[in-house]
Amino acid sequence: MNRHPPKINVVDSQCRSLFKAVSWRVAGTVDTIIISFLVTGRVKLALSIGFIELFTKVCLYYLHERVWNSIRLGKKNIEDYDI
Repeated sequence: MNRHPPKINVVDSQCRSLFKAVSWRVAGTVDTIIISFLVTGRVKLALSIGFIELFTKVCLYYLHERVWNSIRLGKKNIEDYDI
């Protein structure tokens, strides 16, 4: 009887990386808006800062994720594990 799960070599798709980037930035943007409001005391300015950084940081995170997905450093093939 084989108790081990099948060996699967999995990499995030570009679509998954994009969804991860967007979900992370929504959380980050809320944080930026709150901090901006606490610093400036102005809701409109805080929302403007948050809106701008939402788009710039989604792009930066997506590119960062794709670059790291292509770097072998710290990755192991599933075959390297004794399962």
